Amino acid sequence: MPGFELFGSAERKEVNDVLESGVLMRYGFDGMRNGHWKAKELENELQTTFKTNHVQLVSSGTAAVSVALAAAGIGAGDEVIMPSFTFVASFEAIMMLGAIPILVDIDDTLTLDPKAVEKAISSKTKAVMVVHMCGSMGDMETLQAICDEHKLLLIEDACQAIGGTYKGKPLGSVGDLGCFSFDFVKTITCGEGGAVITNNPDYYKHADHYSDHGHDHLGNDRGAEGHPFMGYNFRISELHAAVGLAQVRRLDDFLAIQKKNYSIIREALAVIPELTFRTVPEGGEENYGFLSFFLPNLEITRKASKNLKDSGVDGCFHYYDNNWHYVRKWDHLKNVKSLFPISEEVKTGLDYLQSKTFEQSDEFIGRNISCLIKLSWTEDEVRSRAQLMVNAINSALK
Repeated sequence: MPGFELFGSAERKEVNDVLESGVLMRYGFDGMRNGHWKAKELENELQTTFKTNHVQLVSSGTAAVSVALAAAGIGAGDEVIMPSFTFVASFEAIMMLGAIPILVDIDDTLTLDPKAVEKAISSKTKAVMVVHMCGSMGDMETLQAICDEHKLLLIEDACQAIGGTYKGKPLGSVGDLGCFSFDFVKTITCGEGGAVITNNPDYYKHADHYSDHGHDHLGNDRGAEGHPFMGYNFRISELHAAVGLAQVRRLDDFLAIQKKNYSIIREALAVIPELTFRTVPEGGEENYGFLSFFLPNLEITRKASKNLKDSGVDGCFHYYDNNWHYVRKWDHLKNVKSLFPISEEVKTGLDYLQSKTFEQSDEFIGRNISCLIKLSWTEDEVRSRAQLMVNAINSALK
């Protein structure tokens, strides 16, 4: 992770196909394409990769979450339960529809705590969105059971977890809808792009139409297409899809490299008795894009984080002090800072954040460091990095 580290002839070939045809838009201009339909090809490849019936490409992972929720009919005033540890895009995508993000605690999986989810369910709750942060998953079986009991949708934000699995199913394919990001720092990249996956034909049809101004995509004349309902522009371009097409065909190789590098570093860190690794639920397998672990307390973790940086070990994140990924510093959300007026319904729905505390999440995030696993490292570089990490952490523990 990320796939751009290994760009090569395969990506150039697919992009050149598009440039030679001159058609950069995924829809229309049939006669000019010379048979090249990169977005359609990528969707077909992803159907196989994700073992799912339907894939709709969109412009980003953020767009994927909004499109998935809209496709399932979630909008104004509806509550969507989500974790306190995620990327800001998760709550942005919910609020864009006029829905209300309800943040709850995480557990030692670094994803949703099922007990916190149950406590947060109200008459307005329509969906639970689990975010597979840093390449791994929550207790999907328990979360699915909660959703089934309360007749809620289970949405998977798998933007950071392509290639991970749970009980033999690709992450993203376990719930009702799955969302992926293919931005520049993901395991496979389109530069910018995303996808919604589902086995529900109605949700797929809605996603297909909604992401392209409501076009129904019937017939061969775009100008004559119907518009069953309103939509917006969340289209991916053929150029972006072309890069992704080459990348997804290399996914197995990328995952193998990640697992090898991850395993070397994990083995080295495992000798530190005070260090524990994140919990991966039984039956789950990470995508090995990150190695996440816990240290005894916040003070030691802060020292270790500084030591790692001072040692030249980049890509190790202590999210407790990060304003992109953890609720603690999301003042723009807590204070509802927006360029345009937010509806009173949503503002009232977010009032809980003025007094809500996340002690359990603070405990886990305060002690967590998540380290990026790169594809371009040589084995010698990985082993050298592992030793530097051991030294930096041991120094913090003294």
